[in-house]
Amino acid sequence: MNEESNKKRILLRVAYDGTDFHGWQVQPNARSVEGELNKAIQEMTGEEISVIGASRTDAGVHGIGNVAVFDTLSPIPADKFMYALNTKLPEDVSVVESREVAADFHPRHCDSIKTYEYRFYVSEVNNPLKRRNAYRIQYRPDTKLMNEAAAYLVGEHDFKSFCSVHTSAETTVRKLYSAAVREDGDDIVIRVSGAGFLYNMVRIIAGTLLDVGNKKYEPEHIKGILEGCDRTLAGPTLEPQGLTLISIEFPDITN
Repeated sequence: MNEESNKKRILLRVAYDGTDFHGWQVQPNARSVEGELNKAIQEMTGEEISVIGASRTDAGVHGIGNVAVFDTLSPIPADKFMYALNTKLPEDVSVVESREVAADFHPRHCDSIKTYEYRFYVSEVNNPLKRRNAYRIQYRPDTKLMNEAAAYLVGEHDFKSFCSVHTSAETTVRKLYSAAVREDGDDIVIRVSGAGFLYNMVRIIAGTLLDVGNKKYEPEHIKGILEGCDRTLAGPTLEPQGLTLISIEFPDITN
C-alpha cells in the first residue's frame, strides 16, 4: 500500500480577524490567513502542506466560517486537529471545526452557499471598540427602504454593476438566495447568501443599499442598476472592516 492511499483529507472551518492580514491567500512578504494555517500545520505534522481555501477574502475582511482543506499522513484524529492547531496559531486566527471529508472533495469545485454580513455602526465619533469589525456612519439610514431595495437583488442576475472593474471572472451572472437588512442594537447589518460572489460584490451592495437608506434614490432603482450592467451606476465600494464571511455550507456533503 503506497503513501497516497494512507492520506486523509481534513476540512477546517476557520475564524479570523482580518484587520492585520493582507487577505486570505498567501502572498510574498505579506501576512495572510492561509500562510498562518500552512505554517501551523507544517509545524505540527512535519509535512509540506498548502491548504486549499474555499473563499479568498480580501485584506481587512473577517471570517468566522471560512473553509480550507488539506491532505495529510498524520495519525492525529481528524477532530483533534482543531485543538492541536489552535495551540500553534496566532490569536487572530482560530480553527473552530476539523473533520475528515472525501479525498476528492474540493471546496471551490462544488456547490456551496456562502453567507456574508456587512455591519455598520451609527456614531458621530469613532468607537475604538467597533472600528475593527464595523463601518462607521454618522446618520441612521432608513432600514425599511434598504430592505425593499435588497429584495430586488434576490435571484439570478447579471451583477456586473456590483463588481469591481478589475474582476477576472468569466461571467458576472450570480444567484442570491437571500438579502436582508436588520437592526442589531445600535448597529445595522446587511446579510446576503448566494451561490457565489464577485470581486467586491458585497461591499458594493452595501454601499448601494446605504445610498438607498440615505434616500439618494428609491429602492426600485436597484432594477435599473442591475439592468444597466455598468459599475458607475451602483454605489461606492465600502471599506473592508465591515465585512465578515459568516459561513460556507456544502449541500452535497453532510454538515
